[in-house]
Amino acid sequence: MRGDLEWGGIPGLVRSAASRYASLEAVVDGRTRITYAELGARVERAAAACVANGVRPGDRVAIWAPNTLDWIVSSLGAVSAGAVLVPLNTRFKGVEAAYVLHRSRARLLFVTGTFLGTSYVASLRRAASEGEGRGPLPGLPSLEQVVVLADDAPEDFRTWKDFLASGDAVPEAETRARADAVESSSLSDIIFTSGTTGRPKGAMITHGQTLRAYEIWSDLAGLRTGDRYLIVNPFFHTFGYKAGVLACLMRGATMIPQPVFNVDTVLANIAAERISVLPGPPTLHQSLLDHPARDGYDLSALRLVVTGAAVVPLRLVERLRTELGVGTVLTAYGLSEASGIVTMCRRGDEPPVIAATSGRAIPGTEVRVVDPAGSALPPGSQGEVLVRGFNVMRGYFEDEASTEAVLGPDGWLRTGDIGVLDAAGNLRITDRLKDMFIVGGFNAYPAEIEQVLGLHPDVADVAVIGVPDPRLGEVGAAYVVRRPDSSLTADDLIAWSRREMANYKVPRTVEFVGELPRNASGKVVKGELRSRRTDL
Repeated sequence: MRGDLEWGGIPGLVRSAASRYASLEAVVDGRTRITYAELGARVERAAAACVANGVRPGDRVAIWAPNTLDWIVSSLGAVSAGAVLVPLNTRFKGVEAAYVLHRSRARLLFVTGTFLGTSYVASLRRAASEGEGRGPLPGLPSLEQVVVLADDAPEDFRTWKDFLASGDAVPEAETRARADAVESSSLSDIIFTSGTTGRPKGAMITHGQTLRAYEIWSDLAGLRTGDRYLIVNPFFHTFGYKAGVLACLMRGATMIPQPVFNVDTVLANIAAERISVLPGPPTLHQSLLDHPARDGYDLSALRLVVTGAAVVPLRLVERLRTELGVGTVLTAYGLSEASGIVTMCRRGDEPPVIAATSGRAIPGTEVRVVDPAGSALPPGSQGEVLVRGFNVMRGYFEDEASTEAVLGPDGWLRTGDIGVLDAAGNLRITDRLKDMFIVGGFNAYPAEIEQVLGLHPDVADVAVIGVPDPRLGEVGAAYVVRRPDSSLTADDLIAWSRREMANYKVPRTVEFVGELPRNASGKVVKGELRSRRTDL
């Protein structure tokens, strides 16, 4: 295992891959195909542009864009210049993106032009048009520059082409020196994740943690040089960026980024590009298996599937192996606060273990299940899942109170998830203290959704729970108390929600109630709301 001792940081990994796998195909993005040597040169040029535009070591550089070659190059370029990467969810609305940009005090933003019919530039401008800042967005005083990953941009923003050209005068030695200065202990990224308060918090992860974790992931998964990896998982998530881009750099696999999940496009890519590796949520693989035209595509190259983020039916594991001939199917569990990976199944595990559990703790970490008092429980007992090891975050960015609430002085991280360990150490997640539910692979937090719904003038009280959905795994269901004399309808509130929050957060159903069930301390009893439903 190589890991952070050889590479030092992600810039060292990029340079190593450009040399070791120089002639191998690195990225296929539409008609664009580049080798690892070409990828290394592009990343170095992007790093030079960051240096030319005043990015200093430790500065936060954000990116708000879908899975593309430009995402890979701009992000790795920023990190190679010593910046700390802040990925933004592509489902965010302008207000949500502006909050993370403000909270992280990002100095530079890479943003896509138009994606899924939405102008990200326009939505961000609307959200951050008022303030005292002197940069392109007055409401974001720290943000000095916005670079649009397109051929055209508003006058006060810059195009990707112009940005890259601005670094051509930077001496190669200066760019290399900046990359060499990145250490294993340097922060590599801040991944913002919501919690019970609804306020996004930024989990700080170092280069060393990242490289060690995904060298382990690559080793356990069996990723190989020459593998062709279709990355449908969003790059803004550790599953897409770290288990995707960085893992491919470690092994010399070819990255085929796909910006939007569409089952027809996935099938076409697997056949045309001879895809051998396809991680993703169970819904992705289920849709492949159930597609009526599946037999019309050559899927024979597919050999490795890694899934998780939800309950994985045993039948799904068996069908992937028998119907598609996938040799390796694995499940895993992780969270942003633990570098995105905590437990993972091993190759050779039996299908029931893969389907019913998320595997065992990865090397260098410990997993414990505890009672409410914090005492360790024996195998088979249900309790809160705690994690300790090299992968645990350094804390939440500039948020000591939230850090202390989840990270004890002994190094144990409270995950907020409820689970059971079996005698072999396999972890099964059974519930979530945070009431989080997962919509098609995206984490949705009821407190955050409730906070937004509560802003509607006709909503007096609201509670949100996750309910089963045959396509997405889970979706939100809202229980709403209307204000007196209000004529608000479910359709009205859902339509309003679509304008105010990312689509995966929008409740799919709204039920109006006279009051919400509450316990003696005033907390909503969500178990009672769940018991009312026949679909749970």
